[in-house]
Amino acid sequence: MKDPRAIDTDRMIRVDQAGEYGATRIYAGQLAVMGDRGPHSAEITAMAREEARHREMFDALMARRGVRPTMLQPFWSTAGYALGAATALIGPEAAMACTAAVETEIDRHYSNQLDQLEAEGCDPELAGMIEEFRADEREHRDMALASGAEKAPAYLLLSGVIRAGCRVAIKLAERI
Repeated sequence: MKDPRAIDTDRMIRVDQAGEYGATRIYAGQLAVMGDRGPHSAEITAMAREEARHREMFDALMARRGVRPTMLQPFWSTAGYALGAATALIGPEAAMACTAAVETEIDRHYSNQLDQLEAEGCDPELAGMIEEFRADEREHRDMALASGAEKAPAYLLLSGVIRAGCRVAIKLAERI
């Protein structure tokens, strides 16, 4: 039987894969509305490519380790796409506000995971992936802020709602 105090790396991998999958769906929704020539489309396309690479790496890790995906994957597909499309419909700054909010929460989430892994001195492969991906997520957040995220209508409210939604999604994906 597993030590209940031990770090559950399967749970970490499951939630991280779900988050990367959700990010690809957010960007797909934004690009569907904005097109490939809209404001910030080039930035969104580049970020989407990185998120797809992250997801592929987590998919491979899950397969190697026999980690089950979250049962909420179909929901994340729809919810992510809808969030991306809705923020793009508000405007390019709102699309960037979405990215800034999501990446702020993912940075916090990945940092917490790294702290746990480092404290226990376990799973250097997973820690390395998280550290690399966290750096990418921070770049995405910074790019979104530089692209006018804070100029979005009702930025603080929009950002707060998206960040709260991310925190709920993380908790659900860890367990379900």
